Amino acid sequence: MRLEVTTTNILLMIGATFLFSLILVPVFKKVAFHIGALDYPNQRRLNKVPMPTIGGLAVFFSFLLGYMIFGRGTTEMISILIASFVILMVGLIDDIKPISAKYQFIGQTIAVLIIMLYGHITIDNLTILGHTFVFDAPWNYIVTLIFMLGIINAIDLSDGMDGLSSGISIIYFITIVVIASIIGGGKLGNMDTTIAILMIGSLLGFLVYNFPPAKIYIGDSGSNFMGLMVATTALYGFKLATFTSLLIPLAILATPIIDVLFSIIRRGLKKKNPFTTPDKEHLHHQLLKMKFSTRVSLIIIYIINLLFAGVSILYALGEIKYAIILYVALMVVFLFIVLKTDILFPRRKEK
Repeated sequence: MRLEVTTTNILLMIGATFLFSLILVPVFKKVAFHIGALDYPNQRRLNKVPMPTIGGLAVFFSFLLGYMIFGRGTTEMISILIASFVILMVGLIDDIKPISAKYQFIGQTIAVLIIMLYGHITIDNLTILGHTFVFDAPWNYIVTLIFMLGIINAIDLSDGMDGLSSGISIIYFITIVVIASIIGGGKLGNMDTTIAILMIGSLLGFLVYNFPPAKIYIGDSGSNFMGLMVATTALYGFKLATFTSLLIPLAILATPIIDVLFSIIRRGLKKKNPFTTPDKEHLHHQLLKMKFSTRVSLIIIYIINLLFAGVSILYALGEIKYAIILYVALMVVFLFIVLKTDILFPRRKEK
């Protein structure tokens, strides 16, 4: 069966994938204990007991079942599914027995190359401040590779607290559907919106088990898969004019992107490798240091993401001037919060 993705079918698609995920997560939780895919407590971890880490497999298979029922086969989608399998397997290996970051990066790169070379999904032009830049080969591949790897790792690095990366991704995918509905007049037939709707249901089912206190983690397999889906829908939506500008998906993801940029700067200032030296100074860690509970910290980050998402919808409606003013205002407030924390550099403690 294949349904046309209209507004009336959205709840059906979300409900089906939600149910699939709700059923599959406990199954993969048992599998994780059987194969040793566990996250053991250590100095960097927030968990106090070993946690199963392959919740991402439940999300992937829920999405896959949903697409088999509601989606349609295209060259682009085949490339995305192949790429998803590659990135999922590399992440799964890391979930069972941690591997070097360079091998994960190689797996991510192979996945993106499959989408670009087989699916022919690339950034061929970009308009910035009224100036259009056209990217011929090989620059279109280079720009696309940098864009997608950046998004994948932003989502992956945001996976540091119960419900964080999955919640951020759900907000992103919901915003895609809202914007597509506005631009398309309620008709949502593009591949990017189909993926977004199916991901919403799959992730909501997982979030039932991942919301604090979590019973299972999404793992590197899941965070990489989420990141790939986020990057792909952003890119494909831009090509199909679901997004009138790449500013929209980047703004929706402002929190994880800025957090990653700050982590690179922070580690650079400490003369540490910004890509292979983990720490406990991310935004969610800072909120926990401020004595907020895990749930309150999570809700604060959700609210920040929802504000950026709301302004992005305003931008998509054509209210560009007001949207940019609100973007700047949100950034100023966000940076003010950042300067009140140790996210960039340790503050001098008052005596």
